[in-house]
Amino acid sequence: MKTMIFAAGLGTRLYPLTEDRPKALVEINGKPMIGHLIHKLHGFGFDEFVVNVHHFAENLVSYLNSREFSAYHIHISDETGQLLDTGGGLLNARDLLQDNSPVLLHNVDIWTDMNYAELVNAHKDTNPFVTLAVRDRETSRYLLFNDASELVGWKNIKTGEVKMEKACNNPTPLAFSGIQIVSQNFLRYLTGTGKFSIIESYLNAAKDNQIKSFVHQNDFWMDIGKPEAIKLLSEKF
Repeated sequence: MKTMIFAAGLGTRLYPLTEDRPKALVEINGKPMIGHLIHKLHGFGFDEFVVNVHHFAENLVSYLNSREFSAYHIHISDETGQLLDTGGGLLNARDLLQDNSPVLLHNVDIWTDMNYAELVNAHKDTNPFVTLAVRDRETSRYLLFNDASELVGWKNIKTGEVKMEKACNNPTPLAFSGIQIVSQNFLRYLTGTGKFSIIESYLNAAKDNQIKSFVHQNDFWMDIGKPEAIKLLSEKF
């Protein structure tokens, strides 16, 4: 199974740590966050990666081409001309991801001790369009699921905006973990131009396709997109 790591963001929340580097190269105990992630995923059997680049792209490409990753297959999806967000970034990288297998997508600034084998098995067991890793935590935007664990909508807590794609009287709100597995059918379904969020594509696809939740409530999970989170994680590990 191939993996795409979303690493092209500007890292504005991590400033000033990203003043001279992309967020993927911000270090946790002396090792860039993307290095931690790639080695962790390799431990679960993932050995082919696609990484999108934009901010200080040359620095990130140089690191990924270093001897540290000589045993890995790493492909670069170039977004130096335009930052494309997750949906546009995935569409831009689609030719690098086409295969006979589903694809793991992972935000670079997410740290978790999730058992990725359980996520993969859950996806293979039901073979949905997409499997979304989610958990019950506080956030400003929630994905909404029915009793069959199918995505039915989305809600913005701050604005009160709700988007319902399937009828459901009492959906369960869960927070997206920045980790998902998409089928090749979803990759072929994905359309759009320029910069757009992958969440929009999931909501559109949910109308006629099964998008399932994978709840990993008992795992450690942290958004490491802020300096205070980097400090806390460095002290913890």
